[in-house]
Amino acid sequence: MFGTVKRIIAWCGDFRKNLYIGFVFSFFSGWFAAMPVIWAAYVIGKLVEYTGKGKMLTTAWVSRSIGILLLFVFLRFLFDYLRARFQEAISYELIARDRLAVGDALKRVSLGYFQNMNTSTILNSITTGLHTLEGMGIRMIDNFVGGYLNFICILLWLFYIKWQIGLIAITGAAVSFVFLLVISRYSTRNAPVLAQANRDLTGATLEYARGLAVVKSFGRAGASMGAMTKACRGSRDINLKIEWGYIPYNAFHLLALKTASVFIVITAFSFGVMGQLDFTSVILVVLLSFHIFGSLEPISDCAHVLAVIDDALDHLDALTGESFIDADGKDIPLSRYDIELEHVDFSYGEGEERRQVLKDVTVTIPENTVTAVVGPSGSGKSTICNLIARFYDVDNGSVRVGGHDVREFTCDSLLSNISMVFQNVYLFHDTVRNNICFGKPDATEEEMIDAAKKACCHDFIMALPEGYDTLIGEGGGSLSGGEKQRISIARAILKDARSSYWMRQRRVWIRRMSI
Repeated sequence: MFGTVKRIIAWCGDFRKNLYIGFVFSFFSGWFAAMPVIWAAYVIGKLVEYTGKGKMLTTAWVSRSIGILLLFVFLRFLFDYLRARFQEAISYELIARDRLAVGDALKRVSLGYFQNMNTSTILNSITTGLHTLEGMGIRMIDNFVGGYLNFICILLWLFYIKWQIGLIAITGAAVSFVFLLVISRYSTRNAPVLAQANRDLTGATLEYARGLAVVKSFGRAGASMGAMTKACRGSRDINLKIEWGYIPYNAFHLLALKTASVFIVITAFSFGVMGQLDFTSVILVVLLSFHIFGSLEPISDCAHVLAVIDDALDHLDALTGESFIDADGKDIPLSRYDIELEHVDFSYGEGEERRQVLKDVTVTIPENTVTAVVGPSGSGKSTICNLIARFYDVDNGSVRVGGHDVREFTCDSLLSNISMVFQNVYLFHDTVRNNICFGKPDATEEEMIDAAKKACCHDFIMALPEGYDTLIGEGGGSLSGGEKQRISIARAILKDARSSYWMRQRRVWIRRMSI
């Protein structure tokens, strides 16, 4: 539990100063949360004292007391507001940073990473994991640290009144903390299982959605729900297991605090009967006994959530800590654009599943030429394109573009010279215009239309409801597969104005464009 708190603080990086300032404001908020109770006890004591002597409190004294009470309430609100101002925005800033870091990391790893790492694992880490950090990370650490700071504020008052009463409060908090540690260890043990269940559910959902066309064509709707049903039941079972395991320890945690409150009240009355505490002090202790543990009771939720957050941080580190394929790359301008593959070997997979696709391949593609790579399915046509674009690294040999080994480039530097039209077309959920101009955002209207005409898609685009401003892509529009393919080709052609090669992965061919 403390390790996770320390880890979250380290995760805050440059925002740690704001976090610490927020803790200071949280301490003062706790202080002024106790002050109205203390002042109320003082007023009640004075009221009883004056009544016993047959005196009446003056209107001015009552008005002053109400004003002081309102001041304490305002100060608590002020420090709560200041704490929120310094702390609440931290997680949103950090998650925005980390999402960009994950995106940058994923575009700089080998495509082999995506074969070894399940898509659902990546998706779940980016969505559920980061969302947990965003919504709960800073809030849980504030509840944990702020809760104990609030407790310390009231504890100091109890020690000031009678050290024996303060010792009872410490004992109750210590016993409850033991059960919090048990909750934390229990949650830590089950957090990876819960995360795996969430990944399985995400994966089953993706597979079900992607496979609907196949399911319908084979009439196997019932069979396709098998994995989905299993994943839903698995998620339900692990959540119920965690919940039923959490409840008993949380009950003991609350019991320890409630029992300590009762003993504080009994001890205060005992000291009052023995004349060691005056009436005002007894009332003060009784009121504080109902307030002192209020900030500690919700910490059991923190102990559970912190374990989930710790697992989310593990997956975030795994995503951003992956070795980059272009870690030692440089931004290299090209003066010529020939392509050479020299004695290239390449295999997919690892270990016993390793399968060689290319063996001792040597090819030279002069610039200003069109080259077609022809062969049966599985012969390595698309693999050659992937190696030229450095989506993978060769096992042996070298791939050179313009006389430079592709391993000398950064990914962005190399791909600025290459456009690709993939066999599986992906269009962004955006306008036709933005999809075509994706490779060249500063393209003029004339350049975009010229590229669309060369790709034979201008006419059907103009027939769309909003022309080039029609929304298409994932979940939008109703384009045929061929129309999507042509828009993808237009995107590659438009980029050719500043690119050296473009490659189409169906019957693979590579084209050199003058620049």
